[in-house]
Amino acid sequence: MSSSSITKPSAADDTLRAQIFQRLHPRVYLERFIAEKFRPDGRTFDEWRKVSVNVGSISTADGSALVRMGDTTVVCGVKAEIAEPDLDLPEQGFLVPNLDLPAICSPKFKPGPPTEEAQVLSDRLNEALVTSGVLSLSSLCIHPGKAVWTLYVDSTCINYDGNAFDATLLAMLAALRNTTLPKATYDEETGRTTCSRKNRSPLQLERHFASTSFGVLEMSHVLSDPTAFEEPLMDVALTVIVDDRGQLISTNESGTGISQETLLQCISRAKERASQLQRLL
Repeated sequence: MSSSSITKPSAADDTLRAQIFQRLHPRVYLERFIAEKFRPDGRTFDEWRKVSVNVGSISTADGSALVRMGDTTVVCGVKAEIAEPDLDLPEQGFLVPNLDLPAICSPKFKPGPPTEEAQVLSDRLNEALVTSGVLSLSSLCIHPGKAVWTLYVDSTCINYDGNAFDATLLAMLAALRNTTLPKATYDEETGRTTCSRKNRSPLQLERHFASTSFGVLEMSHVLSDPTAFEEPLMDVALTVIVDDRGQLISTNESGTGISQETLLQCISRAKERASQLQRLL
């Protein structure tokens, strides 16, 4: 008498099925988790990923920082160069932030020139740093009309898992705090600027702040710190920037409009998160 046995699916089989379903039906996959009040990575809606900040990791830069936000990792280096100021702003230096999203950080990015996403994020980072007044550009003046400092704040994402803006802004602020400039002297007779190798001084940052990003699904579910899987499925992407005193600096919203109640809820969460991130700096 022959007998037959039924093999139960293994955990590996279940995981493979879940991965296939996630690829074929990402929105439904996410909605099933949302219905259970959890997210695919196990977090609750208002839970943030762990963040770590390390400064001074690039010895050849004038300032540097490495930030890990979950699995998103960004390294930032600040390089100072001497330049001539603009004619209409003779006493102001330059702050030039930039973000690179290379192909090595995620399969979604291809080799070649900067992607549109990287350019948009760089523009937003520039707006956040320059318009917020984090650093007085007049403090970068060496000699009015002749010589000023240009600070190139270059960031590279070495692993991408969503929310690159928050991670990059945090890395840039940490790198600027870590930056020191050599004492520079302009000689009017020779028209040259000389720098001391021994005497260096830190930047005087005038404002401390942090950004917090959210994704809104179906106008009712607000997800803090969205991952790379969650980001493209959101109906609304919202970023809130507040300073260390809890004052609102700016909001940036893309997608269909959200209610005033949801916006105020996000601002309240952002203030709590900003105080947590400031302690890391």
